Amino acid sequence: MQLPFLFRLPRSIGYGAKVTTNNLYAMLIFLTIGINSIGQTKAEQITIAALGDSLVHGYGLQQELGFVPQLEQWLLAQGLDVKLINAGVSGDTTAGGLARVDWTLSPEVDALIISLGGNDVLRGIDPAVSRANLDGILGKATASKVPVLLVGISAPGNYGIDYQEQFNAIYPDLAKQYGVLLYPNFLRALADLPDRAAVLAQYFQPDAIHPNADGVVLIVEDIGPSVAALVVSATAD
Repeated sequence: MQLPFLFRLPRSIGYGAKVTTNNLYAMLIFLTIGINSIGQTKAEQITIAALGDSLVHGYGLQQELGFVPQLEQWLLAQGLDVKLINAGVSGDTTAGGLARVDWTLSPEVDALIISLGGNDVLRGIDPAVSRANLDGILGKATASKVPVLLVGISAPGNYGIDYQEQFNAIYPDLAKQYGVLLYPNFLRALADLPDRAAVLAQYFQPDAIHPNADGVVLIVEDIGPSVAALVVSATAD
């Protein structure tokens, strides 16, 4: 997956305060329902599949330093008994995710993280097509009665403001439609840092596209509460 625009253009329209509210909401779910609820409702280990592209797969990183292994370790450190399945494929689009979601949703999977769309933007795919593909993935997850955390990606203005607004609206719209948890931008923890040149040097691989292991640490710390809330949701089913 290639997202060379991430540090060249302003952040997408429409997130702002909503982003912070979403993360606080996820944290509150985790803290108020919390680990006690997990022990009371479902004693067995929770298995989460992360369906995504190279950001999920861990492109350019040693296996144990990728997003999925680091996220699993973060959740275990919070006292959550979880197992994460890395269903990330480098270069994958929303169409690819839709094509393989059925076998990703195996009987052992208790919850699903969906993190797709960056390659759609890179290729200039019609936002209506991306929306339809993500809608299809969410529909299959709903049919399987699997709780979901939908993870977005922020589109730049390369293709014009209309494209940007249409694409960025996909994630909050679908999250509301299906009543699933939302984390609006996979790279938010890095995109929010003030010194972009320093961020690229310190937290990205030499390609200036994929986060390095230290960058993944920040991403995991930021998205972690939302995934913990997903775990709590899975224990209630």
